[in-house]
Amino acid sequence: MRPIDALMSSLPDGRVVTDPDVIDSYARDRTFVEPGRPLAAVLAASRDDVVATLRWASEHRVPVVPRGAGTGLAGGATAGDGAVVLSLARMDAIRELSPADEIAVVEPGVITADLDRAARKHGLMYAPDPSSYEISTIGGNLATNAGGLRCVKYGVTRDSALGLEVVLADGRILNTGRRTMKGVTGYDLTGLFVGSEGTLGVITAATVRLRPVPAAAPATFAAEFGSLRDAGAAVSAIMAAGCQPSLMELLDRATLEAIDDWRNIGLEAGTMAMLIGQSDASDGQAAVARMERLCLDNGATFVAVSSSPQETEELIGLRRMAYQAKERLGACLVEDVCVPRSVLPDMIGAIEAAAARHGVRICTVAHAGDGNLHPVFVFEHGTSEPPPEVWAAADEVFARALKLGGTLTGEHGVGVLKRRWLDLETSPVAREVQHGIKAVFDPLDILNPGKAI
Repeated sequence: MRPIDALMSSLPDGRVVTDPDVIDSYARDRTFVEPGRPLAAVLAASRDDVVATLRWASEHRVPVVPRGAGTGLAGGATAGDGAVVLSLARMDAIRELSPADEIAVVEPGVITADLDRAARKHGLMYAPDPSSYEISTIGGNLATNAGGLRCVKYGVTRDSALGLEVVLADGRILNTGRRTMKGVTGYDLTGLFVGSEGTLGVITAATVRLRPVPAAAPATFAAEFGSLRDAGAAVSAIMAAGCQPSLMELLDRATLEAIDDWRNIGLEAGTMAMLIGQSDASDGQAAVARMERLCLDNGATFVAVSSSPQETEELIGLRRMAYQAKERLGACLVEDVCVPRSVLPDMIGAIEAAAARHGVRICTVAHAGDGNLHPVFVFEHGTSEPPPEVWAAADEVFARALKLGGTLTGEHGVGVLKRRWLDLETSPVAREVQHGIKAVFDPLDILNPGKAI
């Protein structure tokens, strides 16, 4: 019997797909990275399907690439030759939602926004909200430790993950963490798996923290600036003043032009950057008024404060459509550097300088309150690899971020795209320890090999 036949016989009918055209749709994520030729795709519908797949993969030493919705931006879900793609999208049940304990137990295929909507029926919310929250899954968010627009106040996915159900490489089931808000029994295995990009185990359920919905509707402002550096200075001033925004997003001129070309937002000629901020505190209007003054003190040419929930949604929608607008311009190398907030203006200046020096179009948005910038390097559609000048500009941006005390990735993960820069940030000792951890959980190196570390 062929190995693939053994896999098909161990799973219910229809779970294993071998049609090359269908497999191809499961083999790639949202990056330009071209996948290899996977052996098959498994469309798991239960934990038992995952267990059977990994037991088979361990026996036959076949690589397994876990995936959710394929919205990743670092190549973490791209499949290589001879691998089996393990799709968890069909595992989409909210197993439990406990208003009394402010937790939910969810499967990895649950769409992030769907969990938030379910929680809001009980006066709660799921705080992490990546820009792709209407299409990305909880499993994918856990795999990359995704952040989002609200993370400036509520933290990234790891801050909402209390416990996990994980299937290890050999098919054993590991339960980590707890249902309580506190707990320090043993090592923090939950935190270890969050952000591990499917290289240590396959998450089949998560216990996540929910939070009360703020009592008042959030107050929101949008400020326009004549320079990106002024906008960065305004962010630094707002955070230093202790305004505690629940959202603080920055869009540069190139991004605004892409959105304007697509949706005709009436972009003014002198607007070089826009800052969108929000407060969901009980004194949100006063907090936004304070942030408005700080924007004006730091060079804002215009500030508007929303007067209705509809206007607020329109402003936030502007930020959420940024990546789709840039995809219309060309293929995108999406990067994800994070620097201390105090040096945000310096990092912005470095990105602008790299774009000019190498003649590359870079569109930048940022979760500015976190110092997390997303410079997007745009190049010609249909090109399988960024041209040399794009890589040169990216090299410069990453080197500058690290020199400023930053990191290569704040929330997208390493995947395959950032491995070329890993040695710039991680020491030989750190690399040795990380590979040692990988060997404990996945001694055969079959789980998403070639990713993350």
